[in-house]
Amino acid sequence: MTKKSFDLIIKNANELITVEGASKYPKIKKQMEEVGTIKNGAVAIKNGRIVAIGETKNLLANTKSVKKIIDAKNKIVMPGFVDCHTHLLFGGSRENEFTEKLKGSSYLEILKKGGGILNTVTATRKELEKPEKITNKTLKTLDRMMSYGTTTAEVKTGYGLNAEAELQMLNVIKKLNAIHPIDLIPTFLGAHIIPKEYINKRKEYINLLLEMLPKIKKLAKYCDVFCEKNAFTAKEAKQILQEAKQLGIKSKLHTNQFNDIGGIKIGIDLKATSLDHLDYVNEEHIKKISTSGTIAVLLPGVPFHLMNKHYAPAQKMIKAGIPIALATDFNPGSCPTLSMQMIIDLACRNMKITPNQAINATTINASHAIGMAQEIGSIEIGKKADIIILDIPNHKQLPYWFGINLIKTVIKNGKIT
Repeated sequence: MTKKSFDLIIKNANELITVEGASKYPKIKKQMEEVGTIKNGAVAIKNGRIVAIGETKNLLANTKSVKKIIDAKNKIVMPGFVDCHTHLLFGGSRENEFTEKLKGSSYLEILKKGGGILNTVTATRKELEKPEKITNKTLKTLDRMMSYGTTTAEVKTGYGLNAEAELQMLNVIKKLNAIHPIDLIPTFLGAHIIPKEYINKRKEYINLLLEMLPKIKKLAKYCDVFCEKNAFTAKEAKQILQEAKQLGIKSKLHTNQFNDIGGIKIGIDLKATSLDHLDYVNEEHIKKISTSGTIAVLLPGVPFHLMNKHYAPAQKMIKAGIPIALATDFNPGSCPTLSMQMIIDLACRNMKITPNQAINATTINASHAIGMAQEIGSIEIGKKADIIILDIPNHKQLPYWFGINLIKTVIKNGKIT
């Protein structure tokens, strides 16, 4: 066998977690327990791609030369986290509302009084007057996100809520994509909530969103709608997502976060890539989603932060054959965390997800939820070298140590960040 030259080799991993074999279809049922562990594993990288995988002694024996070697002794190596649901572009913060929640106010009560999302809309519009300000702020956010092991993230608009601000947000995401290592997948969420200036002109705002869709289709991969009481009805969600679909924009849907108002049926009928939240679902919902091909993106950081203790029934979903993914839902109101490790901690403790299921849900299945599974989400030959090294000897310790950043090294597109 001809020996090969590489740019980078990671060797001696106590466990190399490949998560292989699910690039075409997401993992379901028993597959969620399969993480592809190679003891004393090694991975070789060239030109930003994974080119060889195996046991360290075998890989090194077939190496002619290498520019850099990382010794991962007593550590685990796995794919970078894929955060498939975030709202990371926003102005201001909402710590005052957190205090209100501690005193007993609910998320929807704060929203109904004109707080919540509407507060962030006001702050975001103001910061967008000087786009470089919000760009620089978000760059710092992305740096912190990467330090916790996230290498790809979906990013939603939804804090502009007028034509100018929503387009500005998409253009800021485009700029961030060009200057930061994390790959950003843009989603248009103009249907986040009815803005104050349209509160008595609901139909006019829906029409504005429909008029915006042709203008944003080159900037957004997905269109999303918050289908919930005090936000958008199922009928409105259907109208918006149908129009987006006709323009070639794929669908996502916030649904059943607090109430069931018919969003699941709309998402399934329109073949949405994902249904997100799903904290309030019943057996019939689970049955329908299980045969739909749609991914369930679960967000355990939200009920944790909102302190409502109502989590999505993850194990029932897995048993039914629903492909599940996990994400942060990073935003200033209902989940201000950038750590996918924290999300794994919460999912294991409050949804009874196992460590293996959590790893699959935050890597390969999450990459399916943003249409990127052919490129990322697992350590397989030909894929992008998006890899993280954690300072733990085995993957079962990932959710065991909570509130600690276990990341030792992040490698994005083959480069150490």
